[in-house]
Amino acid sequence: MPVLLFLGDIVGQETIDMITLHLARIRTEWGIDWVVANAENAANGSGITPAQFRKLRDAGIDGITLGDHALRKREIAKILDQESTICRPANFPPDAPGRGWAMAKSPSGEVLYFTAVLGRTFMKPVDCPFRALDLILAQPVQNPWLVDIHAEATGEKVLLGQWLDGRVGAVLGTHTHIATSDEGILPKGTAYITDVGMSGPSIGVLGRRFDSILPSVLTGVQQPFEVARGNIVLCGALIEVNRISGLADSIKRMRIPLG
Repeated sequence: MPVLLFLGDIVGQETIDMITLHLARIRTEWGIDWVVANAENAANGSGITPAQFRKLRDAGIDGITLGDHALRKREIAKILDQESTICRPANFPPDAPGRGWAMAKSPSGEVLYFTAVLGRTFMKPVDCPFRALDLILAQPVQNPWLVDIHAEATGEKVLLGQWLDGRVGAVLGTHTHIATSDEGILPKGTAYITDVGMSGPSIGVLGRRFDSILPSVLTGVQQPFEVARGNIVLCGALIEVNRISGLADSIKRMRIPLG
């Protein structure tokens, strides 16, 4: 059965550099066919640049999803419009750059379609994720196998996961940067986890330096939250894809220390 590795929010350039060094080995050791990653925190914790997109693709990331920081770097708009391997959330305004779905191609040429949506609870206003997904799933071609639910509220992710059960192969949560332990196969065959966690520096606060956050909390004076460094860990989910049913055979939560 083909194998998909999905990585949670990639934070910072150092994490990209470590992925460049280690991903080929990880793919070979685990027999991975596709690697898809949420990379909306790549550019110093907020957004992604064209150069970072290309470096991740060259490193072996087959597809990239984005979240609420998708358009933080204006220069990424051209990439979103031109490249088929990266998508911004499908429930962004219709006039936003890019598209709400994308594709990842394995070394053998097999194609896996994926999409992302933003939650609406405790998040900035966006269109309805349910309606956005219905529009994508109604298309006769390019139906997504993987849905990245980029949301704050766990209950909203669970609701979307159960609503999508049997309609897509995997529903994987991102955004909170903290992995949950509820991975499993839903009753109708969809792989699910509320949050796969963060790929980035494990020492710090959700990828940011502790000493850059604490003063703002204690004083109320805002200052930049700098990305932490060192102790890079990749967090995600490893999923076996069932070619016959179009759903998932297994899901395993992953935590990969890179140093």
